[in-house]
Amino acid sequence: MSAQHTYRVIVRGTWDSLTDEARARLLAEAGDHGLTSMRFTEEGTRTYEASPLKHFSMRYVVVSDAADGEEMAGAIAEDRAETALRGLGPGVGFAGLRSTVTDLDTMKINRKPVGRSSRR
Repeated sequence: MSAQHTYRVIVRGTWDSLTDEARARLLAEAGDHGLTSMRFTEEGTRTYEASPLKHFSMRYVVVSDAADGEEMAGAIAEDRAETALRGLGPGVGFAGLRSTVTDLDTMKINRKPVGRSSRR
């Protein structure tokens, strides 16, 4: 059994072939999907700007076997994104999904020394 790693995945894409109804619905909901809604969750959060209504991003937390690596975490997140986007209903098209993956278990954190002055 392989160790589990936690990954943060950003899936980006482009709205594509939106119907007028879908475009109007996305524009009406844009305030709920702005910068303040950006969070990494297992269910994912979707963000996009109303003007222009062109690109979107979705943020996911994926826990997966470390042996499967970042590629698998990206594929899992992209699959979740496709499912969520299809769930938005008819007329909402998307294209060009691509992901950026960060392995939180191997990420190096540079900490500043405590009690030392940064000036000399």
